[in-house]
Amino acid sequence: MLVFAKARLVFLSVPKTGTTAWEKALAPVADIVVNDPPELKHAPVFRYNRFFRPMLEKFIAEDLEVLAVIREPVSWLGSWYRYRRRPFMQGRPNNTCDVSFDTFIDGYCRGDQPGYANVGSQAKFVEPAGNGTSVTRFYRYEDQDGLRRFLEDRLGQDIALTRENVSPEMPLELSPEVEAKLRRKCAAEFALYDSIPVGGD
Repeated sequence: MLVFAKARLVFLSVPKTGTTAWEKALAPVADIVVNDPPELKHAPVFRYNRFFRPMLEKFIAEDLEVLAVIREPVSWLGSWYRYRRRPFMQGRPNNTCDVSFDTFIDGYCRGDQPGYANVGSQAKFVEPAGNGTSVTRFYRYEDQDGLRRFLEDRLGQDIALTRENVSPEMPLELSPEVEAKLRRKCAAEFALYDSIPVGGD
């Protein structure tokens, strides 16, 4: 999570949406950088509302804009799948080293998710809090140029972005049957992504 006081902007860190690269690029100009522990770095809206918002509104402003990046759901899950296949995950209960992508997605669709498929939800991450606190500006992960233009304009400076914490590249095949199940069971994930226009909202 990054906080920019003068710009009155909070950048939430949705996992697997490239925020580590943005944090590296923007940390020098951010007023608050939360990069550890993961539970705070990746604070979803409800945790931001409970622990951060009261402090920020008291000392910065009440009209803070909250930004989040959302990735196309199959791509997002593919990044998690590849991340959990890295060599250091061998032997850990949540590794995907011996699990096919179809099996991973099928597990994600279950009510009782197996450990390897328990990766959270983008829709749940940005779900508005009970008091109305919510993300006020979304960008698609795939619209890096739009996000860059917005941030450069808002922060008043050029941004040099590098690739960080990238999951290993590998071809992933998802059967039509399993993809249809994912779209049916996790419709909220696709509806959220589809609601975000290119260029932010």
